[in-house]
Amino acid sequence: MASIDKKPTYNLKVVIQETGIKPDTLRAWERRYGLPQPERSAGGHRLYSQHDIETIKWLIARQEEGLRINRAVKLWHSIEESGEDPFEAMPTELAPSKPKPVEMFTGTTIDEMREGWLNACLNFNEFAADRILSQAFARYPLETVCIEVLQKSLAKIGELWYTDEANVQQEHFASALAVRRVDALISASPPPSRDGRILVACPPDENHIFSPLLITLFLRQRGWDVVYLGANVPIPRLDATIKVTDADLVILTAMLLHTAANLMDMAQFLHQEGIPLAYGGRVFSQVPDLRARIPGYFLGESLENVVPSVEGLLTAPPKMPEPVQLSDEYQEALIHYREKEPAIDAYIWDAVQTNGLRKYQLNIANDFIARDIQAALALGKMDLIQPEFNWLAGLLTNYQVPPELFPEYLNIYQQALEKNLDNRGRPILDWIAKKT
Repeated sequence: MASIDKKPTYNLKVVIQETGIKPDTLRAWERRYGLPQPERSAGGHRLYSQHDIETIKWLIARQEEGLRINRAVKLWHSIEESGEDPFEAMPTELAPSKPKPVEMFTGTTIDEMREGWLNACLNFNEFAADRILSQAFARYPLETVCIEVLQKSLAKIGELWYTDEANVQQEHFASALAVRRVDALISASPPPSRDGRILVACPPDENHIFSPLLITLFLRQRGWDVVYLGANVPIPRLDATIKVTDADLVILTAMLLHTAANLMDMAQFLHQEGIPLAYGGRVFSQVPDLRARIPGYFLGESLENVVPSVEGLLTAPPKMPEPVQLSDEYQEALIHYREKEPAIDAYIWDAVQTNGLRKYQLNIANDFIARDIQAALALGKMDLIQPEFNWLAGLLTNYQVPPELFPEYLNIYQQALEKNLDNRGRPILDWIAKKT
């Protein structure tokens, strides 16, 4: 690893922006543990080097792995005492690169405005981001700005996080700014002028709210009465909410396979209640086979089509699709897997102690695969896992898991399944056999 600059250059504000650490926490680390050790300017202000910033990121990464700060500091010193570089011995998982500074924005095209807003968010420049959005809304239609600037920028930041080119603080900062602006636009929407009430929500465990917020905004702008319920809406007492609101249509969105399985549970409940359902989300675009399993109406792959699709459903509703019944084989496999999951995890923990995977990496892999196996079983088709499976493989690579370790991990997972599942788990065993 190239030598990291130790010249004191940055003030406290830059350190906070780069690392996400709270000022009080940083001062406590310096006072109690002497790490980092900033210098002082002539006026007595702390000055930090790039080495100090990377040290803070290193300590935060160790905390995310489960170490307390005092143990993380001891680990840092023990690595140094052994003659190694802590950054080489245990790489930092946070993105080390500093984004380019935001210059005076002069763009006029929608693509330039998207790039400018994205760059402002990556640099935590709230003022510049808001100014660019105001210019965009003054020049272009509301829906165009929301989709072309906000939605596409958030998708891009998600990609940068996935490839370890942006950190979670940058992603959260941009999401918060986008949600705040859309919330303000929803509040400023005209009162309803059309008959019919619509509920918009996310199924259990689904926390991606930006698409349903945009759907709410676009429908409100067209005069529809929309009740937005938000993220992670539980199924219990949903019937009471539907009765109180007297909903004519429910719209649900899901981005991940396991939340699509939860959406299916809600869809079956709504079907029993005779309430029409419309749905959408990333996972239904990536895995088209999923659509045939949801008793509702797919809204399409683009938000531009949502409003006309919803208006068509409300003005001339077609016959609701029937739910797909889960086979006895898959029901039995799902129950069996849930019973054996603790034993499967224990087997894997024992088997990978010497293969190089760290604790937090193993936790990520186990959690993702377990939830997706259960989702695929609940949805009635194990092959639905494949896109999520490919995503996990890439994610682990970006969490510093060497590519050669993932096939080894899969072999161990297969052994754990074969050791703990009997013939009731045949759909799972047949699926994992094709992956190893």
